Amino acid sequence: MLLALAVWLGALIFFPIVAQTAFAGLSPHPAALVVRGSLLKLHWMAFPCGILFLGASLVYNRIVLGRTRVLSASHLLIVSMLALTAISQFRIIPRMESLRIAAGEISALPSSDPIRAQFGALHAWSTKIEGTVLVFGLVVLYLTSRRLADRN
Repeated sequence: MLLALAVWLGALIFFPIVAQTAFAGLSPHPAALVVRGSLLKLHWMAFPCGILFLGASLVYNRIVLGRTRVLSASHLLIVSMLALTAISQFRIIPRMESLRIAAGEISALPSSDPIRAQFGALHAWSTKIEGTVLVFGLVVLYLTSRRLADRN
């Protein structure tokens, strides 16, 4: 459980560093490609980590408590994290990519351009979603560490 959660949270914490480094060292278009690729890989890591966490937690609960506690706070938060990650991966990122393809260099568009405004709104949503997933993950880490500490 903890390993799966640590990998997911570690990637979420490291991702902004990758993004900042890419935009500091590259021109906007290549930097955006690096960030997009990194985010897609982060999400593909998140899905198995979330599923592994849920499976291990259910088994742990069954062994220790004699019941799975499917609707525990940790499980509901992990499912929410997975759902938000899926929204980002399959809805927001593809929309951002189609805008990028239609417009070319987003940063070259005037700030009043509707495509740039749409892209900016999607980027804001993406950032909020990743932040929410991180906060939920930190809560799950706290709840899980308390659960394991109370057992000892």
